[in-house]
Amino acid sequence: MHVQDNYLALIRSIGETARRCGRDPSEIALIVATKRHSLEEAMPAYLAGCRDFGESRIQEFLQKKVGAPQNLRWHFIGTLQSNKLKAAMGCFALIHAVHNADLLTQIAQYSSKLGIITSVLLQVNTSGEPTKHGLSPDQWRAQLSQIVQTPELTCGLCIKGLMTMAPLTEDATSIRQCFSRLRSFRDELAPLMGADFVHLSMGMSHDYQIAIEEGSTMLRLGTAVFQQ
Repeated sequence: MHVQDNYLALIRSIGETARRCGRDPSEIALIVATKRHSLEEAMPAYLAGCRDFGESRIQEFLQKKVGAPQNLRWHFIGTLQSNKLKAAMGCFALIHAVHNADLLTQIAQYSSKLGIITSVLLQVNTSGEPTKHGLSPDQWRAQLSQIVQTPELTCGLCIKGLMTMAPLTEDATSIRQCFSRLRSFRDELAPLMGADFVHLSMGMSHDYQIAIEEGSTMLRLGTAVFQQ
């Protein structure tokens, strides 16, 4: 029962942290990251109330989807490779890590062909680490104005916000700066991007409380859910 217990403890912790900083806990979604965990391992979280599951690998997701409850909301939270894009279309409530403009355009093109709208987040490298995917704020600034003003580049897309990953460090100041930069960048882009552009996908098992304090609307938690 540890997965169910961990999930419920996290829900309580998220609520307490949100209320402490004056936020409504209902504004924050806990996405259970199920990478390398079977559907059977994840089901206790579902039975405890979770409906948002995050996958990082298309093949692993397709295997899990077969036996999954129909009311799950699947999120793709890993790096989406172009050769896996066709298989991903229409399968996810939200694709979190659109790490460059080429991928954004490809998603738009596939979606248009299928007659669907794909909801996405833009991945921003707010730490400056070369190992992190995503464009810097300056790189996104240079491309977004043209993208959003070109209908054929956005047809089939709903861009709902931004996503980032903080450094894996014990330095809370560095983590907070990454999350704060993402929030500021979202607020800067909001007038350009429209009413749907509200989400901040940031915060993992080691830093989710800081993410809540900095405005996260979606937490991607795996280790904290599945730990013994």
